[in-house]
Amino acid sequence: MKPVPLGAKGRFTLDVKPQHLANQFKDPTLPPVLATPVMILAMENAALNAVRSYLEPGEAAVGTAVDVRHIAATPVGQRVTAEAEVTGVDGRRLVFAVTAHDETEEIGSGTHERMVIDLGRLEQHLEAKRARSPTGR
Repeated sequence: MKPVPLGAKGRFTLDVKPQHLANQFKDPTLPPVLATPVMILAMENAALNAVRSYLEPGEAAVGTAVDVRHIAATPVGQRVTAEAEVTGVDGRRLVFAVTAHDETEEIGSGTHERMVIDLGRLEQHLEAKRARSPTGR
């Protein structure tokens, strides 16, 4: 991993479609508004976009922690923009301030952490885990 500077920023946009709504994605008794896990997905993608250019070949930055509040509802058809800013770097651990806005207001904010990993080592770990599984999966 190349050095990641504090203040590095990333964005991700999402046009809210029916499959992103809580009543479709989670449970039909919920209102037809953007589901919280989908908002978090946008925030995580913004964080990844903030550090993508600092990753070396064979590396990835995977999500390890999320602490956000979803404070406003967003209807289908609106565009959501998530933004992330690097606020901390501790070795391979990256910390971000994240926010999300729809076309009229802030809909969420919080913090997110990612860990830079070696994809080769991850695949070795997954193979070993599959070998230990009773089903071989």
